[in-house]
Amino acid sequence: MFIVTSLAILVTLGLVLARALMGPTVYDRIAAINMFGTKIVLLIAVLAFLSGRMDILDIALVYALINFISVVAVLKLVVYGDFHSSEDENIKPVKAG
Repeated sequence: MFIVTSLAILVTLGLVLARALMGPTVYDRIAAINMFGTKIVLLIAVLAFLSGRMDILDIALVYALINFISVVAVLKLVVYGDFHSSEDENIKPVKAG
């Protein structure tokens, strides 16, 4: 049962990789890479269960956190053009008056 699940996850990884390469917009590609990372976390969890080593789940959790932070950073890079600009720099001050 879990081997079939692992194979299904591998098939979806291939489809997601195809979407990341052919995505019409940059946002489609970023979403595909995020989904790729999520599927890798699922695959690590299934493999941890199959091997009986539940300590590997910690690796899956760390990978999920790194995936989330990297996707947020890439989206900020795409939207603002750099990593260190904040929203306050883009807001014009309103004059009292």
